[in-house]
Amino acid sequence: AAHGGTRTGRVFTGDKSSQFLYECLFEANLSNQPYSININDGLKLKNSYITTALKCVPPGDKPTSTELNKCSSYFKTELSLLVKSKVIITLGKVAFDATVKYYVKTHGKFKQKPSFSHGSTFNLPDGRILVSCYHPSPRNVNTGRLNKEMMVNLFKKVVKLI
Repeated sequence: AAHGGTRTGRVFTGDKSSQFLYECLFEANLSNQPYSININDGLKLKNSYITTALKCVPPGDKPTSTELNKCSSYFKTELSLLVKSKVIITLGKVAFDATVKYYVKTHGKFKQKPSFSHGSTFNLPDGRILVSCYHPSPRNVNTGRLNKEMMVNLFKKVVKLI
């Protein structure tokens, strides 16, 4: 976020991760344009909302559990406002773990604990579906761990879930 969202005023904006993400969202028909440059660029998401598990830029870009715990109240508020939301896609293991931890804290333990792998789905206690996804970081994209086809297919799969 230090090189993107913090500078531009919108999460996942203005860096390589966002460039990849918004191209994929556009191709899956979940945004009106394939880019996000700043908060005034005209971007409109379709049936989508993007947030972060951590609301600050941690030292060394490595969030601590204390920082994530402090930010979980914001996540709780966002979820309470998104009453029509049906699916949560976590972009990366940090977001996945933070979401699972939040649901355990607010709803109790899962019968079968969700495990992270790209494209896996889990039913959440409040009726939503959790979908895990590799983070759209340059590291994952450049190494081939994640590619455009994988991400677009995952988004299209999610559209079918809703």
